[in-house]
Amino acid sequence: MPTVLILGATSGIARAVGAEFASHNYNLILAGRNPEELQVLATDLRLRYRVQAETLLFDILEFQKAESTLQSYLDRLGTELEGVILCIGYLGDQQIAQSDPEEARRILDSNYTGCVLALNVIANHFEKRKSGFICGISSVAGDRGRQSNYLYGSAKAGLSAYLQGLRNRLYHANVRVITVKPGFVDTRMTFGRPNLFLVASPQAVARGIFAAIRSGKDEVYLPWFWRFIMLVIRSVPEGIFKKLRM
Repeated sequence: MPTVLILGATSGIARAVGAEFASHNYNLILAGRNPEELQVLATDLRLRYRVQAETLLFDILEFQKAESTLQSYLDRLGTELEGVILCIGYLGDQQIAQSDPEEARRILDSNYTGCVLALNVIANHFEKRKSGFICGISSVAGDRGRQSNYLYGSAKAGLSAYLQGLRNRLYHANVRVITVKPGFVDTRMTFGRPNLFLVASPQAVARGIFAAIRSGKDEVYLPWFWRFIMLVIRSVPEGIFKKLRM
């Protein structure tokens, strides 16, 4: 069976992604920072889908430790690993972050800096092998800065640009890089947030992620209609857009 590594495995989307891949007979490596949650998730997936599910303690904010942990694990796996799915995200609190540098740093490091440093290690591994895939979960929030979440959105915009450049770099090494831009998803990160609309289930998004990886797409919006919603939002002239409350 092929093996997939999921970074941020206990998030709402990641749990659904793990179940989706397990249902298609993929073995899983579940990476995250909560050992108890990881073990419960791994046991559930083993019992339900009869696949192997390992756990890996991994904190994206501990930069050096995260890089060395990944490197040693990748060296051990060798060619066993087919791909990596980055499901790490932290919405944070925009209002607090505007005056609290620690909250601002956590938003930026969780959604961009830590992700980039981890994916650099993974990209080098796959580039040497000349095979594999990297799937990064970005967000529609990165398509245009809005006053309600521009720190989160700017970090996701940076991640999307990084994945685009990585896709260009790794194309010649036969390594696929997929950017996924979900809209609103019914997870702990969005629970209780006001003014949400067209909220998708994690299971629907996970099916879309699996399909995008299998079909060889470069970038997908999930659900699909967010591509057209964001096209409209990006088309609003800046002189008008800056006056809106979004």
